[in-house]
Amino acid sequence: MGERLVVTVRADDAGERLDRFLAGEEAIVSRSFAQRLIADGNVLVNGRVAAKNHVVRAGERVEVFLPDAEPSELEPEKIPLDVRYEDEHVIVLSKPAGLVVHPARGHKTGTLVHALLAHADELGTLAGDDRPGIVHRLDKDTSGLMMVAKRDEAHAALAEALKIRSVERRYAALVHGYIAPDTGIIDAPIGRHPKDRLRMAVVDTEGSKQAVTTFTVLERFEAGTHDDGYTLIECKLYTGRTHQIRVHMQYIHHPCVGDPLYGKRHPKADLGLTRQFLHAYRLSFAHPATGETLEFADPLPEDLKAAYRSIAERSMGVTSAGERALETLGLR
Repeated sequence: MGERLVVTVRADDAGERLDRFLAGEEAIVSRSFAQRLIADGNVLVNGRVAAKNHVVRAGERVEVFLPDAEPSELEPEKIPLDVRYEDEHVIVLSKPAGLVVHPARGHKTGTLVHALLAHADELGTLAGDDRPGIVHRLDKDTSGLMMVAKRDEAHAALAEALKIRSVERRYAALVHGYIAPDTGIIDAPIGRHPKDRLRMAVVDTEGSKQAVTTFTVLERFEAGTHDDGYTLIECKLYTGRTHQIRVHMQYIHHPCVGDPLYGKRHPKADLGLTRQFLHAYRLSFAHPATGETLEFADPLPEDLKAAYRSIAERSMGVTSAGERALETLGLR
């Protein structure tokens, strides 16, 4: 855990923007660093996550959580990778649950980035020194397909494809409760939770961003003794916010099974899972050099299959229009 800085705003500092006010502290080396801290939700004013344009008032209590310094040089580590496609421009791989994508506080080694450095001679540099090749992320305990850029030209093209929403990403999620409609759309802005800096939430504040998720029901399971039913869904992302599917499903009162941050946290109802039932199982995008459409599918890993089977064996499943997806996931 990094250093925690607490400052009380003096009368002669009142009326100054928060980033400028913080830049006057010795531990905060520049205004741009202060802006990054605010944007990442690492600054609280009177116990609430600060907005980027906040103007300080006399007597306010400002808390700053300073991240640990990142290592100046990343070292390659021989961590096995499940590569599904590779050429001189791009890598497509299946990330296992438990693998952190890039170095962060508490995860200085053993990340996907360290494994990629050992695997490839060249990686795109546009995401910064600590994130070579990384175009998009998956949460630590979300498994599934990711694309990685090996050259800066490919990195720029893939980042632009994500921005204009031409990359298709589909996820399989098992959620609590019985979802009646066959399809749905969740259009709700996501930002840092106002009281818990480790979580995101649906909030309509200055720092929140538009987030759109659609879902299609693949299979429903009737309620049992220890639960209120389950629904297996396919989710499609139109934006890529932190924890987006997990936050949106909690927002509509159908949290992902096993989710330690946003779920019910009931061992029996969570089917023995200690990580969210969320898997990036389909990925489709135009090759950054040739324009050819590349499509990939990734069946569920064994821990999620086991959880699925535990309810499928004891409950009558009512299948929607999802037979093809169920077959792709390895469930048929």
